[in-house]
Amino acid sequence: MGAIQPAMADTSIRLYVPDLPTPGEAFAVSDGQAHYLANVMRLAEGDSLRVFNGMAGEWRAAVRKISRKAAVLEALTQTRPPAPEPDAWLCFALLKRQKTDMVVEKATELGVSVIQPIITARTNADHVNLGRLHAIATEAAEQCERLHVPEIRAPLPVMKLMADWPARPLFVADERRTAALLGPATGPTALMIGPEGGFTDQELEAIARTPIITRVSLGRRILRAETAAIAGLALHLAALP
Repeated sequence: MGAIQPAMADTSIRLYVPDLPTPGEAFAVSDGQAHYLANVMRLAEGDSLRVFNGMAGEWRAAVRKISRKAAVLEALTQTRPPAPEPDAWLCFALLKRQKTDMVVEKATELGVSVIQPIITARTNADHVNLGRLHAIATEAAEQCERLHVPEIRAPLPVMKLMADWPARPLFVADERRTAALLGPATGPTALMIGPEGGFTDQELEAIARTPIITRVSLGRRILRAETAAIAGLALHLAALP
């Protein structure tokens, strides 16, 4: 009977590393990631995990040095090559902190490329901690096997966003339920979810002036704003690769 080999860590552990070096070159991870690997996951030198970003793809990596406050890894072999993802934006009226956090997490899981919070006359907040939201999106991408972490933009007043809107199809959820059901996206797209209570008439007029706009329904029921964002993205993006 052969000698028992030392156990390797479960490579279901994934870390987002924005700048992966050349394979074979050691690199340090952030202090927070080092704490996670050493103190939460209890990794040791020689253990394996996966590291990724959208440009480099995903790689199996080995722990070369680790302590409670620092960790050095080495990328060894590629497990997934870089691949394009849907070019889909979510524009949603800011919610209270916990609900905004949930929308960012679920939007990341569902595959959006850009998250654009908006400020309206009826929003429940007017600012966010972008660093915290980026951390939430990064953790969601690590857990749901994405290669890309979505870009999270600073909040904009809806009137400003509409004035500078690019040539991109925009689907606006109609809480009055008078539009056709939102269908699957076929290319670059954006979904806009309004605040609890809906947009004001002035905001609706600004939205209506956008060249490529379609009002859509998310079904027969009136949904909370956070539910509408998640349900709308699921309807819109499920068929995309």
